[in-house]
Parts: sequence; C-alpha cells; structure tokens
Amino acid sequence: MLGAEGVERATRTRVDTLRGYYDCMTAIPGYHDDKAAYLTRLRRIEGQVRGLQRMVDEDVYCIDILTQVSAVTKALQGVAVGLVEDHLGHCVRDAVASGGGSADQKVAEASAAIARLLRT
Repeated sequence: MLGAEGVERATRTRVDTLRGYYDCMTAIPGYHDDKAAYLTRLRRIEGQVRGLQRMVDEDVYCIDILTQVSAVTKALQGVAVGLVEDHLGHCVRDAVASGGGSADQKVAEASAAIARLLRT
C-alpha cells in the first residue's frame, strides 16, 4: 500500500501525464493518419484475446494457449512501437521545433513511455 508520499508522487505523475496529453491533443494526434490501421489491428487483437478466453473455457492444452498469448503480446508490442514512432515524429518533433520547456517535457515523456514498454 502506498504511503502519503507515494500517493502524492503517483498523483503528481498522473497530472503531469494528463497535462502532456492535453498539450499534445490541442493539435492532431501523431497517429491520426494511421488511425484506421491502428483500429483494425486493435480489433484483430481483441478477437485474439476473445479466442484465448474461449481456449481457456474449452480446457485447451496449456502450451497452445501460451503460444497464442505470445502472439497477442507481439501484436500489442507492434502497436506500441508504432505509437511511439508516431509520437516521436509528431508531438516530440513539434515541441522540439517550438523549443522551450515543452520540448524537454515531451522528450522526458517519450523516454518514460519507452522505459515502461521495455519493462514489459
């Protein structure tokens, strides 16, 4: 359980993340041009997850389920990498071009997102 300091830090981090989100959202998101492709990929992944549920419900062999979990994980990682590339190429690039503290914030935000992806 988080102490008062941990809750404050988590809240501050969440607020900073949301602030960065809304700053970036004032313009068109970096993934906008590929939005339909992302939605298609995510719907396919959603179908794979439903398939996993069905496999567990039907008592399918563990290794077969794990193989499908691996496929879903790779598919989600592919979406994540694409979103990072779009974020770097749009939000971060625009912030760096305009300079100031916003650029530092966007670079730090992107670095933190990449670090979270690497931990998974």
